[in-house]
Amino acid sequence: MADTAVVVDVPRKSRNNGRKALKQKNPSSSSPSLSTNEANILAQKLSQQLSPTQASSPMKSDPSKENHDGLSQPLKGKAAGKGKQSKKSFEKDLQEMQDMLQKLRIEKEKTEELLKEKDEMLKMKDEEIENKGKEQEKLQMELKKLQKMKEFKPNMNFAISMNKGGGFEKKRPSPPYILWCKDQWKEIKKENPEADFKEVSNILGAKWKTIMAEEKKPYEEIYRAEKEVYLQAIAKEKRETEAMKLFEDEHKQKTAMELLEQYLQFKEEAEKETKKKTKKERDPLKPKQPMSAFFLFSNERRAALLADTGNKNVLEAAKIAGEEWKNMTEEQKKPYEEIAKKNKEKYMEEMEVYKQKKEEEALNVKKQEEEMMKLQKQEALQLLKKKEKTDHIIKKTKEKRQQKKQQNSDPNKPKKPASSFLLFSKEARKTLVQERQGINNSTLNALISVKWKELSEEERGVWNAKASEAMEVYKKQMEQYNKSAEEEEQQH
Repeated sequence: MADTAVVVDVPRKSRNNGRKALKQKNPSSSSPSLSTNEANILAQKLSQQLSPTQASSPMKSDPSKENHDGLSQPLKGKAAGKGKQSKKSFEKDLQEMQDMLQKLRIEKEKTEELLKEKDEMLKMKDEEIENKGKEQEKLQMELKKLQKMKEFKPNMNFAISMNKGGGFEKKRPSPPYILWCKDQWKEIKKENPEADFKEVSNILGAKWKTIMAEEKKPYEEIYRAEKEVYLQAIAKEKRETEAMKLFEDEHKQKTAMELLEQYLQFKEEAEKETKKKTKKERDPLKPKQPMSAFFLFSNERRAALLADTGNKNVLEAAKIAGEEWKNMTEEQKKPYEEIAKKNKEKYMEEMEVYKQKKEEEALNVKKQEEEMMKLQKQEALQLLKKKEKTDHIIKKTKEKRQQKKQQNSDPNKPKKPASSFLLFSKEARKTLVQERQGINNSTLNALISVKWKELSEEERGVWNAKASEAMEVYKKQMEQYNKSAEEEEQQH
């Protein structure tokens, strides 16, 4: 009986131990939402708990196997069912984790692609910024060149245009009726003092109709004389304008070439220069403005203040001098004011001399411009004459050729003498060539013609007398030549 009691007690202990182990498994298997790390830890614990229960079970060491087998079989079936459930939950967790990893890999690939695209965009932006920087540098260089080009001042004489006023300077002559009205206006105004402009003009118009032709005649003669002068002036101005157009056309070609040469030379010098622009230089001849009485006092006092106080700040010394000047009496200020007054009078005298010099320089420049204008007009007229000659050359050449064929030139025939202008031009040319070396032929001719026009009647009379003497000699020679030619014809 004692043996059976022992046998019965053993399986009861083993059942209790197995139930305790199964109760510990249930909370782990019932939580499918655990992470993979926790699931792995629980699986290891389960395997460890299962293996010692099987190893430490008293049924394997007990010789009485019949009771042990009957009691242990239902316990093994329950543990196997619970183990399968835990495996299924573990597999689900692993599958979920694999899905999550796959999603993370896909997201990682997408983010890497986005990062690559952003890097490419940043590179493109950096290249654009570099290109913009280079373009800005080029623009700055061009701006500097343009600023230097503004300083270009060509040293040349440009043709002065004639059409400055936009019309002829001389006024048109007033007709005879208006000339008569000017003489009769005051008389009719005295007779009718209350009449206005319209009434007076009506009275004059009615009176002009009643006037005889003899009374109108002097006004008509004045009108004709003025009209002739006006037409001559207009013709002269028209001729000058045509000549100036030709002159400008020819002068533009010369000036364009000179401008181009000077510009290229200036451009080379401007590119070599790297220094900044210097400030506008002050005229050294212009007198400086004198100092006031206060400045004279402050200059005298400043040195003493700096020496006494030993203070190097000039502003503080200036403030002290200003306060002292305010506190000074009129008698103390008087010597400084007298010095300032004398300096101002001297400055005013120097400024008057300076202004006179400037006015003289301006007058000289104006005279030079007028002389240049005269020269240019003369050159233009010469060009016009050349054009007029060239227009008739083609027609005259045929006639001259025919005349030369018909009449053989005689070498014994005396030559026609030079005119007074040609005699004057020969001597003037020599002096001008010596005075102005390297002068152009056209400008030289223009200068000669200007000087000829500026001659007085007495000076021209000398050259006219020389020309008349040469003409008389020519006439005598021509008479002798004609007589000899007639005698030869009679002999033949």
